Amino acid sequence: MALLCLISIAHAAEAQKQGKILLSRDRINLPPYSEIAERPLIHLYAPEPAYVEARADTRFVLERLTYASDGIEVVAHLYRSSTEGAARPTIVFNRGSYIRQDTAPEHITSFHRLALAGYTVLAPMYRGSEGAEGQDQMGGDDLNDLMKVAELAKELASVDSDQLFLYGESRGGMMVLQAIRDDFPARAAATFGAFTNLYRLMEDSPEQYEPLANQLWPEWRENPEAIIGRRSAVTWAEQIDTPLLIMHGGNDQSMPVEQSLELAGQLQRLGKIYELVIYGYDNHRLSRNAEARDARAMAWFKRHSEE
Repeated sequence: MALLCLISIAHAAEAQKQGKILLSRDRINLPPYSEIAERPLIHLYAPEPAYVEARADTRFVLERLTYASDGIEVVAHLYRSSTEGAARPTIVFNRGSYIRQDTAPEHITSFHRLALAGYTVLAPMYRGSEGAEGQDQMGGDDLNDLMKVAELAKELASVDSDQLFLYGESRGGMMVLQAIRDDFPARAAATFGAFTNLYRLMEDSPEQYEPLANQLWPEWRENPEAIIGRRSAVTWAEQIDTPLLIMHGGNDQSMPVEQSLELAGQLQRLGKIYELVIYGYDNHRLSRNAEARDARAMAWFKRHSEE
């Protein structure tokens, strides 16, 4: 295993030396719904009828890409037209949660909706997930895996690298906000269920977030301010210059809606371009309004695609 790891690192380093990002690509064959029906919460991400429709639609292809980031190999999912050729505007989708494996079935229905509207979808999985190397720091060095997507996009025929849009759920929303701060070349961005103020989360629920912080960040006790500040968009809202759509569920039990309300208030005071939408009784994933959620995001992207 150690030898394979060394070979993999050398492969990624050599690719970067040659100016290449893409290392490999393979088609993902989705399982029938009967094989995933017992997964926790799968019905919130992929209701059976929508999943079956997406899986059967031969107009599109789902691929697993590996690409170089910081000298290691990481993974992204690419959902594109099966007739690769003309570049499409591309939504860079950022998933939620921490280290995950085999997430494609959860996202395929949303990817399918976005593709039907004329987009390619490119989704970084972050280091440590989907069999990739490295350690996920939940908004630390793993942010580089998202930032590298701008370079990866230029090597993909199905991607219009001049028409990139950021879309993020939950943790992925936090990643989107950091990418905006660090000048990812997106024309517009959208988030739902994102956290924007880690200070407040720690203060309001220390019994929940303190153990998590110690698990995620070994340096937590030595340098909590740097960790919190980096991941709290409310502390650097003045650096958000990309048009931003913020969505949240009014009945979100995982992330308080106040997280989005506070950021929106900051953007309002700063005169930034943003829009805030609260789905009154919906949950963290906005699963009751999934189609409306994606349609609203795409309308936002279209509005800013020609500016």
